[in-house]
Amino acid sequence: MPTDPDTGYDPSLGRKFIFVTGGVMSGLGKGITAASTGRLLSNAGFDVTAVKIDPYLNVDAGTMNPYEHGEVYVLKDGGEVDLDLGNYERFLGTDMTSDHNVTTGKTYQHVIQKERAGDYLGKTVQIIPHITDDIKRRIREAAEGSDVCLVEVGGTVGDIEGMPYLEALRQFAHEEDDEDILFTHVTLVPYAQSGEQKTKPTQHSVKELRSIGLQPDVLVGRCEDELDPEVKEKIALFCDVPTEAVFSNPDVEDVYHVPLVVEDEGLDEYVMDRLELSDEALPKDERSTRWRELVTREREKELDIALVGKYGLEDAYMSIHESLKHAGIDTRTEVNALWVDADEMNAEHEERLEQADGIVVPGGFGSRGTEGKIEAVRYAREHDVPFLGLCLGFQMAVVEHARNVVGLTDAHSTEIDEETPHPVIDLLPEQYETEEMGGTMRLGAHTTSIDSGTLANAVYGAESCTERHRHRYEVNPEYIDQLESDGLVFSGRADNRMEILERDDHPFFFGTQYHPEFRSRPDRASPPFVAFVEAALEEREAEQTDEVTA
Repeated sequence: MPTDPDTGYDPSLGRKFIFVTGGVMSGLGKGITAASTGRLLSNAGFDVTAVKIDPYLNVDAGTMNPYEHGEVYVLKDGGEVDLDLGNYERFLGTDMTSDHNVTTGKTYQHVIQKERAGDYLGKTVQIIPHITDDIKRRIREAAEGSDVCLVEVGGTVGDIEGMPYLEALRQFAHEEDDEDILFTHVTLVPYAQSGEQKTKPTQHSVKELRSIGLQPDVLVGRCEDELDPEVKEKIALFCDVPTEAVFSNPDVEDVYHVPLVVEDEGLDEYVMDRLELSDEALPKDERSTRWRELVTREREKELDIALVGKYGLEDAYMSIHESLKHAGIDTRTEVNALWVDADEMNAEHEERLEQADGIVVPGGFGSRGTEGKIEAVRYAREHDVPFLGLCLGFQMAVVEHARNVVGLTDAHSTEIDEETPHPVIDLLPEQYETEEMGGTMRLGAHTTSIDSGTLANAVYGAESCTERHRHRYEVNPEYIDQLESDGLVFSGRADNRMEILERDDHPFFFGTQYHPEFRSRPDRASPPFVAFVEAALEEREAEQTDEVTA
């Protein structure tokens, strides 16, 4: 689309807003639906950003257990946010900031601080207008510089926590031109025992939405299969939208195929027409097809990768799963993640790991499962299985080396054992006086210097990298000389802070204090994950060759 050569933004176009709400039940895939819409608009040449609204009272997601809300995703500015921001970054190919995640805690905290400072000049501070005004301000500021801003409201319509946000959106729509606002509502269309697709949940959800003054412009039905034409017509009739505004979002094997499905349904064309963007979009034959080419790329090989963690929930390790998938796209490999419960490692680890072509030990907090992770590291080291350790996985690789190679019996992290005689992992110095838990870790993007001629140097093809962090503990500098022996090398540093480890006596043994998974994209796979998958492929091919020649 035409843009201002100085700013890259077309001021005559103005900002467009797509508000995405959900009904019937949570977890339907509002975020994926919104991200897919954004991907298609981006393919058509528009600058797209996103805002995720989380109605919980937490200021951010940083203090949440992964069982509560899935993984805590970390942004480049150090924001600890909902995992849906990860989906937006991966689908849109853009970096978000903490301003793109709005929470009730963040909003109320700001308003109360202003009240305490006397900024409201003696007025009674209320939900309307003060909270709703702050919500609208946050959305507009986050949308600055974009052509289209997607705004996803977490939860479902009818939740008491979400009412101030829906009221803010009602006011927002009243303040903007009709052609600049579009409401998309995602609902469940279940099957009856007879096999009939039922529309009543959608009807009731839209009725609830309309009762607070919001009329959806687009309805997206989540169902196992595509919606029958007569079902679309029925939804349109009872929900007061055109039939062509009702779209299917059926189950797919890979969420990266959702943009392809809704594109085939015509969702992007309808949205652009409704927002009066069609004339500004790139011609169809000039739109990017890179996404379709990547996600439909044929897989020529297959790997089984053991993921050793303590949270038996895929969402707790979503970015790792996605990064393995991205590395698979890059290497044309079907990567299967095999769940290994770290709590059960002591008794069953060899049986569980021997079928794996590679082992990933991810991050985490607390003592549960750490001994199992240490055993997984030991197995990978002793059996020459390609290994990737992330954050806590990196730290447990240090502990395993200290115990079983250097001979520092009972070495550990002071996070796990405050009385350990060999604290090879210790609290960051700047954390000693920290009292609050939320937002106080070493967070966000930091640069690591990489030693030339090392595996890390080969992995990144550079002598530095910038990756995202989330940790309170680090390798204890007092032990570095002892630890750098018998194969282990710290090949990446940030000043005196150890960031990357590797082994020169192993086919592929790589650990990072940071989280490379947070910067991985389908079209820009994380270098450590790509190198790890390539190493696993090489080891598997070597084993197969040995079996043939034996």
